[in-house]
This record gives sequence, structure tokens and C-alpha cells, in this order.
Amino acid sequence: MSTTTSNQPAPGADSPAPEVSGAEIVFDDVVKTYPGQSAPAVNSLSLTVPAGEIVMFIGPSGCGKTTTLKMINRLHDPTSGTITIGGEDIRSKDATALRRTIGYVIQGGSLFPHMTVAENIALVPGLLKWDKDRIHSRVEDLLELVGLDSSRYRDRYPKELSGGQQQRVGVARGLAADPPVLLMDEPFGAVDPITRQRLQDELMSIQDELQKTIVCVTHDIDEAVKLGDRILLLGEGAKIAQYDTPQNILANPANEFVEDFVGAGSSLKQLSLSRVDDLDLQSPVIASVGDEGRTAAEAARAAGQRDVIVLDARRRPAGWYSLGEATRMGRLPAESDADISVVDRRATINDALDSMLASSHGGVLVTGRRDEFLGVVTFEAVTDHIRAAHEDTPS
Repeated sequence: MSTTTSNQPAPGADSPAPEVSGAEIVFDDVVKTYPGQSAPAVNSLSLTVPAGEIVMFIGPSGCGKTTTLKMINRLHDPTSGTITIGGEDIRSKDATALRRTIGYVIQGGSLFPHMTVAENIALVPGLLKWDKDRIHSRVEDLLELVGLDSSRYRDRYPKELSGGQQQRVGVARGLAADPPVLLMDEPFGAVDPITRQRLQDELMSIQDELQKTIVCVTHDIDEAVKLGDRILLLGEGAKIAQYDTPQNILANPANEFVEDFVGAGSSLKQLSLSRVDDLDLQSPVIASVGDEGRTAAEAARAAGQRDVIVLDARRRPAGWYSLGEATRMGRLPAESDADISVVDRRATINDALDSMLASSHGGVLVTGRRDEFLGVVTFEAVTDHIRAAHEDTPS
């Protein structure tokens, strides 16, 4: 796609840093032993999850990562040791009251099938006795946050949603009461790879705005590297093999177990640390929903473009058409029948490249907060970045 090049600063560069709304979680010598088992499922675990960060729990099956996650909201009580959230021992609260202050998202969204989308999201605020106007406002805001149009989705039932849409509603429900901590157990494991990538991007965009403390269990090292501010790699009995940033785990594995778990191609995984933010975005001439297609095509052609990008009133991508398609359209519609290749600005270079290979446009649209359009990243920009990274890598 031939477009004019943007000289503007990186997206979000001038935005003030969002206020951290998460709370620090501290494990102090935590042990979990199940009746009838000689070896603890979790043995003497001590670590700190910083406020406002995403920490990914990963390790082989049976290593205790899900048990560790569930001790945070007391779905499993520790046998000994202490867990604090924001300096408060979790055992100082009634378990049910504690869980209403901690978001919890699992695979598939776990929505109640007899409740509408709005009713599912409103469940915990209702239990907390929020007034109706506050609940309504919260539902509307959260649907926008997770990229679902309230007018289209709030009154639907889970069976009327795709797997990805159900998972978005699950995330919205987890955030409904504005908890400082959000727990996620294999949240994107049941969806196809393209939907998983988009949900991961959505989570990073939400986190960029809200700065919650997020603890996420995954079995996928690539997902851990992409999403995590830190990665907790556990061995048997939830023994810490390495607790570090993705950069350090890839570049400096603590031992042979970590090196084997990360696997071959760790240098390629380093590419997952590069974000679309690191690339120069192009700023094309854009059209708006309702514009005359022929006029929009002429403006794009005059700018040297082969496509017409259409935004809605909130500057969200609504369509991406060839010049011929736009010319035949009359008024540009609010929704496109074709899939639009879009990635969040914090998506990885690998994700952007995957989206481009599935696109007919030779590029991908980049969005920021609330899916606002920021620009276009091209195949050439990605390959130039990869080439430069390779040249900078010591031989």
C-alpha cells in the first residue's frame, strides 16, 4: 500500500502515564498440601507480584501454577504461609467477600447461558448492591472497552456469540466491579489462533488503560513472552525455576530446565519482544462512514494509495476497500462484510506479520486505546525492522 509517511511521534508518546489501579500481591513461604498426598502441590513459595503488572505463570503440567493462582482468591486455601493483596492478608476477609473484589476469567468466558451479556457483566456489581444507573453505565463502558458495540451485544445471550466474543464478555465481567486484581486461567486457550492474537492485543490495550495487577496462567511460552511484564516459570511443587522479565528469560535462562522449557528458537522468540510501536506508521488519507465512495476513491488515488480506509465517528476502522470496490459502493457503509486486518499498537511484530500474510492489502491497520485508528504498518516496515535487528545482533 502506497501512503504518505507519518512523522508524528510514536502513538501514546504524549499521553500521560495511566495511574496504576492494581495492588501488590505478596506470597510469603506459601505451602499447599492436599490430603492423602505426601508431596506438597506448592512448596515454600515466596514472590512479589508488583502492582499494575501482568505476571504470567507457566510451567509443565502438574507444577502447581493453577493451584497457586486459585490460592489468591481462596478457591484453594494455603496450608501455611501468607498471601497479601495491597498489604492485607487475604484470610482477614470472608472468602466470598474477597472473591467479589478480585476479577476471575477462565477459558471460554464461563458465562451464565440464561443471562444476557449485560446481565452477566452486571452480576458482581449487583451482588455489591450498586445502584441501577451505576451498573448500567459500567456495563456500557466495559462493552466499549472490550470492543463490543453495546447496542448490538448487550441484550444477546452467550449462545448467540462467537467464542472470541464470549471471552471478551468474560473479561468485561471480570473487570465489572473495578477490582485491583484480575486472575486469568488459560483465558485464550479455547479459541482459534487469529482470535487468540486479537484477544491478547485487546488485553494489552485494556491493561495500558487500566493498569490492573493481572496474574495469568498459560501453557504457551509465546503467549507468556508477549503478554507478561514478568514470567514466573515453575518446576515441580511450584518451585521457582526463574522469575524474571521475558527479555532476561530468553537471553539469560537461569538453568538447563529453563533453557529446555523455552525451547529452540529463543532468538526468534526475541522478535516477540518487538512491538508495532517500534515501527514507523504511515498516515494515509482516510474516509469516513457515509462519504461517497467515488469521491473517497479519487482522494485516495490522488494520494498515491491503492485502497480506501474508512473510519467511523469515533475513528475506529469500519472498512478497507480497493479503489474499485469503493467507487462502486455509493455511500461507504458503517460495517464491512470483509475481515479488516487490524492489530493493536502493542501487538508483536510476529503478529503484525501474520496478519499481513492473511491480508490482501500489503499492510495492517494499527489501533490504540478504544480501537482508535493510528496508522498503517507495511510489510516493508516489518522486514526493515527484522533486517536491522539481525544486523545489530552480535555474531
